[in-house]
Amino acid sequence: MSRHASEDRRWVMEPIGWLRSCYHEKFAVPRQPGLAPAARAQLVLVAPYNHPDCVAGLETYSHLWLTFVFHQTQAQGWKPKVRPPRLGGNQKVGVFASRSTFRPNGLGLSVVRLERIEQGEKLVLHLSGVDLIDGTPILDIKPYLPWSDAHPEAQAAWAPDAPTSLTVHFSLSVQAQLAVHPEGAWLEQLLIQVLSQDPKPAYQKPQPERLYGVALAQHNVRFRYLNAETLEIVELQPLD
Repeated sequence: MSRHASEDRRWVMEPIGWLRSCYHEKFAVPRQPGLAPAARAQLVLVAPYNHPDCVAGLETYSHLWLTFVFHQTQAQGWKPKVRPPRLGGNQKVGVFASRSTFRPNGLGLSVVRLERIEQGEKLVLHLSGVDLIDGTPILDIKPYLPWSDAHPEAQAAWAPDAPTSLTVHFSLSVQAQLAVHPEGAWLEQLLIQVLSQDPKPAYQKPQPERLYGVALAQHNVRFRYLNAETLEIVELQPLD
C-alpha cells in the first residue's frame, strides 16, 4: 500500500464494552482520573470480547489503561485551540497541549484501579477511581506498568500539581440521610472527593445564593458555595 493510500484510510473501531458509572452526567466529573478514588464503575464486556480468555492474567494488575470515546461531545466538533479549566477558562492553548474532551477523533485515555473481575453470565471488570460517565464506550484495555508508565520527573507546565481542594460541608438533613443510608459511608466519601474538586465552571465566581445540582451515584445532589473555599451539600434525593 502506498503512503498516500495509507494516509487516506479511515479506521473503523467498535466498543469492546460499555461503562456503568456512578457519574450520570458530565458536570462534576473530576477533570482527571484518580482524584476521586471512591468513584466506582463496572466495565461490561460484549461479544466476542467477553470470553474469559480475553482477560486471562489481567487480575494480576492493580491498574489499567482504558481507551474510550468522548461520546457526549463528539457531535460538537473540535477547535485548534481550547480553554483549559486550570487556566481559569480564559487562556487558550493548542488542543494537543490539553486534555480537552473536544478532540479531532474524540478519543480519551484514563487510568483506573481494577478491584476485581466478575465472571458469570456477564464478564464485568469492577473499577474505582474513574472519571468517566455512565454509558462511555470503551475501545481498549491495557495493563498499567508502573516502571514504564509512571514518570515522577516529568514536567507539566501550567498543571504541575493536583488542583486545590475545597472544603465540603453537609447540611444537618443530609447528615441524617447519610447516617441511615445503606452505603452512607461510601456515598459521603464520594461526595467529598468529587465536589471538593470545585465542579463549577472556572470562570464563575462563587455565589452563595445560587444552588447547583448534579446527578451522582443514583442521587440528585444539590449544593451551594459558602465562599471561595467552601461548599455545602444542602439536599440529597434518590433519582427516580
